[in-house]
Amino acid sequence: MIDRYLLRYFLAVIDQGNFSKAAAYCNVSQPTLSAGIAKLETLLGRPLFNRTNRRVELTEAAVQLAGHARRIEAEFAAAERDVQQASTQTTIRLGILSSIPSAWIEDYAVALRDSGAGERVEFIEARERDLTERLARGSLDAALTVVRDDVRFPAERLFSEGYALAMAATHPLAGRDLIDGADLAGEPMIVRRYCELLSDTSRYFTARGVRPFFPARVTSDDRALRLVRAGLGLTVMPDCFHAPGVVRPRLADFPFTREIGLLFGTHADARLRGRKALTLLAEAVENRSADGFARHPV
Repeated sequence: MIDRYLLRYFLAVIDQGNFSKAAAYCNVSQPTLSAGIAKLETLLGRPLFNRTNRRVELTEAAVQLAGHARRIEAEFAAAERDVQQASTQTTIRLGILSSIPSAWIEDYAVALRDSGAGERVEFIEARERDLTERLARGSLDAALTVVRDDVRFPAERLFSEGYALAMAATHPLAGRDLIDGADLAGEPMIVRRYCELLSDTSRYFTARGVRPFFPARVTSDDRALRLVRAGLGLTVMPDCFHAPGVVRPRLADFPFTREIGLLFGTHADARLRGRKALTLLAEAVENRSADGFARHPV
């Protein structure tokens, strides 16, 4: 088997023009380099150089070997670079609140791909509580999620929004801009199981004597919108959700809002906020949000 260092000696002789310069280039003594070339010739069973006092000439075998040797050395160098880059490249473990629209995350993924930043991001989708627990355990570096007033983590607020009904454009009440909850008695409703406002929504309707039939309980907001559009039922969603064939009237006396932003794990490097992957995320979210406001840390 031919060792890599023998090929490096061989290529150095070709590139430097003689044994003494090749030895200096390889940072070895000339006898060491000469012994290496002799070993390579023995392994191949053919001489590689015709040595003279003034220069070395390549034999036919050396000409044939040179192309292979350069390709092999290039592959070695590429492998070393890849391994070194992989060992120094860190992965940002990014939590995504399940009630963030898929289209927004798609925008971010495209921006990340096109940026050429070379940063690796691992997406972990979960509910608000799960995300904060993961941040506390250190299994997430940052999360795009709800930012509450009593937030325990370094945070950067991105935008604020309210909640509204989602109903099919063909629904008899679809023409109203504002609907009283009591007017929805008897209307089937779709449960968004991962909604961070689920308990408040339930109490709102119960207080108005509305105890609906639930034809579907879903964990996907995209599916909820499709079922709403199909006329299966109504639901309450953040303002950021829109779909053809779905209207978003307001609920009377339903003042709830949420603030969305980035939370950073306390274990994370202080420079994490400035990473290109996270600034791109903030930009993608702000570009999509209808009620964006200036980014500021809390």
